Amino acid sequence: MKHFHIPLIIKTVNKAFKNAGFEAFLVGGCVRDILEGKIPKDWDITTNAVPEETLKIFPDGKYENNFGTVLVPEKYISGEEDGKEIIEITTYRMESPYSDKRHPDSVQFAKTLKEDLSRRDFTINAIALEIQEDDKYDDRRNIVDEFGGIEDLRDKKIRAVGDPWERFSEDALRMMRAVRFAVQLGFEIEPETFKAIKQNAGNLKLISKERIRDELVKIICSNQPGKGIELCVELGLMEYIIPEILDTIGIKQNRHHYHGPFNTVYKHMIASLDKCPSKLFEVRLASFLHDIGKPGTKQGEGEFATFHGHEYLGARMTQKILERLKFSRKIVDRTVLLVKNHMFYYDVNEVGESGVRRVVRKVGLENINDLIDVRIADRLGSGVPKAVPYKLRHFRYMVEKVSKDPISVKQLKIGGHDLMESLNIKPGPEVGAILDVLLSEAIDDPSLNTKSALLKLAQDLKEKNLKSLRSLAKKKILQQQKKQNTKIKKKYWVK
Repeated sequence: MKHFHIPLIIKTVNKAFKNAGFEAFLVGGCVRDILEGKIPKDWDITTNAVPEETLKIFPDGKYENNFGTVLVPEKYISGEEDGKEIIEITTYRMESPYSDKRHPDSVQFAKTLKEDLSRRDFTINAIALEIQEDDKYDDRRNIVDEFGGIEDLRDKKIRAVGDPWERFSEDALRMMRAVRFAVQLGFEIEPETFKAIKQNAGNLKLISKERIRDELVKIICSNQPGKGIELCVELGLMEYIIPEILDTIGIKQNRHHYHGPFNTVYKHMIASLDKCPSKLFEVRLASFLHDIGKPGTKQGEGEFATFHGHEYLGARMTQKILERLKFSRKIVDRTVLLVKNHMFYYDVNEVGESGVRRVVRKVGLENINDLIDVRIADRLGSGVPKAVPYKLRHFRYMVEKVSKDPISVKQLKIGGHDLMESLNIKPGPEVGAILDVLLSEAIDDPSLNTKSALLKLAQDLKEKNLKSLRSLAKKKILQQQKKQNTKIKKKYWVK
């Protein structure tokens, strides 16, 4: 790294500390991102100024925690009212023992940057950068790397700072963070750190469900979610995250899933997660958990084993799992819905429009594409090479067909009551005939579909041969309906 643009707001904070006689460094994930040539999402600043001294420099800041972190709104630093970011400024600190494996018993401020870096989780997050006004940097002069973080970045290693036993004893959630960084960055966990996680995995039970949930979301939404799940199982962490997953290991699938390495429920679920075409968390989670009910419903052995009702048991299990992990009601409901309905039946020659409407009513039109993504993940997770077969394309076509408003007089800006009142006619075939003709005119010229224009046309039609005009109108309406249907079919490549 020779040149990197640091935002002016960060340079302004740095300059304010320097002018007041204090040190200030960028630290943590933002430095890691800079060294990898990425643009940081967050900027973390650490300083030897204690919070009270920081507040003297930035009097509009807030200090309402026990960790030495002062929050300063960007607008108070830049003087610009539209500044929305919050700058986090944390004092160098040392931490006492973690009796509960979650929080330090007390927080003590440190005198040196090295002391502060020594209490961080992984070497790649324990690198500090001295900010330069000219954005010119020298690795030896401006980078503080006391624990080999740069080397581990180069070698793509996740390594605990110092003694891994101590790091995981301080905060057991760091074990899940190791997995998360591994799958987010595409790194490997180095052997000693790996060993320490396996031997301390039980401490994860002391961590709040909310914190475990947040790390799980990041793992599932990473580029390697399947690897993240497998690491959690291999390291012994899954027992304290979703222990129900362990029951799927070794459960053989039936003939519908007899495809190479994916012939166990566990391997199939992992493959389905990896193959899920959606980036939405709920869809990925449903793709992963869709067969969680199979161990509890399996009947028989071998290729003719059955799992009748596994989707319903799986939905109930999914609800308990997500509620236990304190997910929002919205996420719980959507994920359960997708798991429960992932077995929806559709056959081109057997299921008509009414059947498709039943599926749409059951899951909601807004969830149909997500449900199809779960089905695609399920297929690919079974080793099937073709993700979207003709059946699914035809189903998508049918969904759009039944969901579109039909070409009918209901689309007109007037109704039969308007005609009877304006033309002084009684209910009867004449009203329907006029509406059909008006619709055919509106198909040719959509600008005519206003109440005033249609009523004017209706006045002229009253004196004409409605029987003949209606026959022509019916043909035009039918042609338009066929045209719309052909367009939808072409979109999904179906006959």
